[in-house]
Amino acid sequence: MANGQKTWCVAKPSSDQATLLANLNYACSQVDCRILQKGCPCSYPDNLMNHASIAMNLYYQSRGKNHWNCDFRASGLVVVTDPSMSHYSLSCLAKFFSLMKYLC
Repeated sequence: MANGQKTWCVAKPSSDQATLLANLNYACSQVDCRILQKGCPCSYPDNLMNHASIAMNLYYQSRGKNHWNCDFRASGLVVVTDPSMSHYSLSCLAKFFSLMKYLC
């Protein structure tokens, strides 16, 4: 990846539910995942794939965006295309950071 290129970490679509849950729990034990609570900017869509991807991306971003911070036992995927344009709702992070003073 080129220096300065925007990257995100998402869960691989092939990840099973147990792996997604483990990734969500691990990432949220390391970073603040309150944005996933009901009524907060990133709670919708309310499914495990979305929530795990958001938590994994929060972890990845907070750890310096190193590829190894998106491994999650080979279930993470570093992408260069904005995932908010796909089925993930990582665009909620922009909303979250702009509304941080109103943290849920």
